[in-house]
Amino acid sequence: MSFGHAGKLVARALRNEGVDVVFTLCGGHVMSIYDGCLDEGIRVVDVRHEQTAAFAADAWSRLTGRAGVAILTAGPGVTNAVTGIANAFRAQSPLVVIGGQGPSHLSGKGALQEMDLLSVIRAITKGQVSITDPARIPELVAWAFRTAMSGVPGPVYLEMPLDLLFAPWETGGPRLPAPYPGRPAMPGDAGRVAEAAALLREADRPVVLIGSQVRWSPNWEVAREFAEKVGAPVYVSGMARGLLPARWVRSRKAALAEADVALVFGTPLDFRLGYGGAPVWHEDCKLIQVDLDPAEPGRNRDATVAIPGDSGTVMAQLLAQGDLGADRPARREWLERLAAVEESRLAAMQPELTSEAAPVNPLRLCAEIDRALPDDAIVIGDGGDFVATAANVLRVRRYPAGWMDPGPLGTLGVGMGFAMAARLAYPEAPVVLLLGDGTAGLNLMEVEAAVRQNLPFVVVIGNDAGWTQIRRGQVQMFGPERAPATALDYTHYERVAEALGAHGEWVERPEEIGPAIRRALSAGRVAVVNVKMGSSDFRAGAISV
Repeated sequence: MSFGHAGKLVARALRNEGVDVVFTLCGGHVMSIYDGCLDEGIRVVDVRHEQTAAFAADAWSRLTGRAGVAILTAGPGVTNAVTGIANAFRAQSPLVVIGGQGPSHLSGKGALQEMDLLSVIRAITKGQVSITDPARIPELVAWAFRTAMSGVPGPVYLEMPLDLLFAPWETGGPRLPAPYPGRPAMPGDAGRVAEAAALLREADRPVVLIGSQVRWSPNWEVAREFAEKVGAPVYVSGMARGLLPARWVRSRKAALAEADVALVFGTPLDFRLGYGGAPVWHEDCKLIQVDLDPAEPGRNRDATVAIPGDSGTVMAQLLAQGDLGADRPARREWLERLAAVEESRLAAMQPELTSEAAPVNPLRLCAEIDRALPDDAIVIGDGGDFVATAANVLRVRRYPAGWMDPGPLGTLGVGMGFAMAARLAYPEAPVVLLLGDGTAGLNLMEVEAAVRQNLPFVVVIGNDAGWTQIRRGQVQMFGPERAPATALDYTHYERVAEALGAHGEWVERPEEIGPAIRRALSAGRVAVVNVKMGSSDFRAGAISV
């Protein structure tokens, strides 16, 4: 009979759930878990700020389809990661967070970094528990993964006090529960699916919106067949980007304003969709809403047909209904009209997409990035105005993991953690991170962690010397002389990256962008291409609140 500490049992339980990498910033309260990870062959990736550990674990979930793990020390270690956990919660991303805590027998006495973390974390997690008995570690780790991955995915928090993690346990026991088997198909009610198919069949101007929840459908590949056969414009967003060939990017606003039926899969009618109301939506548009959360359909706009279920499975059910009206003459005219809208808007962008201006026009920068991207690249957007412009220009060539952004919480600073996770999840794929210059100031020190742990990726900074998404409206409302806190300098962030061991380049002219990105892609280490960017009215009127 031999004994070890319970940190080894935690690692054993994580390995049982298929975990092969965890993200952390070191702390004495949780260091026994690292010792167990070495025994179990789990890679421990350390970062320079706890929020990056949470961001990276969130990204790992989205990239692999399995819950990522962040291990955080007590007190400020957990509170530093609250933003990352909240971002995952709003994005419906499964995440298991293990947080340290002071010794149980000193609870309430003021131990180092002791605080009521369960109360802090409760509003942004699906479940949370403090483990007090080492024998229950396997059971509660398994519960955390089941809870994070089931239904609407989201974060789960496990608190592990210091005395728990250093408690002795007998090697070989206790029993490990069966690991989470994977998400089952969640079909919609057959009657409601038939009702939805009947609405589609008679629609002259239908529109289909596919959101991030399709990532969690075991039948997500059906979306491609559905898009081909439904005979309607199909728009993708969030984690659905890359699922379909790049098309119908610029006509969504026109489509929603005229649609008679809208079929929405796995995305809320929040600020991104005008809260489901006029003038963004046609007043008489009938809504078919499919969502993992039965309470979501009907929020902000009445759903004519509400279908709880997973996106891909419900698409397959709709296809099984047969004719969905794809051959209706009015439907063909509708598609032709939207194609003309696409062409018109693309033509209007051409002068800026080909601009020779220096500093570089934002659209020209995005066009050059698009041309330089390898087809298998994973692209991450972390910023405001620059990244939103890129989302209109860049073609996402792969799925899953073709495009990643924070999600609806709009959290800046996710990029470095997302890029590190992408490099680990897809070691053969180029990883390109798009940063605004404001965002670059948040977590640029993570370059050191990525260089040290041999996690190379390319960073392209759109540097327009300001928090432009905020500043544009601020100047319009108050004038340039009353616009504090939003102006920056054309800072040489690439020099900071070079000091941290990365390859760095400063770019001022459009013809220099492509060669610089290609050099960065072949550098074999973290590379930062800092592009001096000018201004554009392309996103004039875009919301910042």
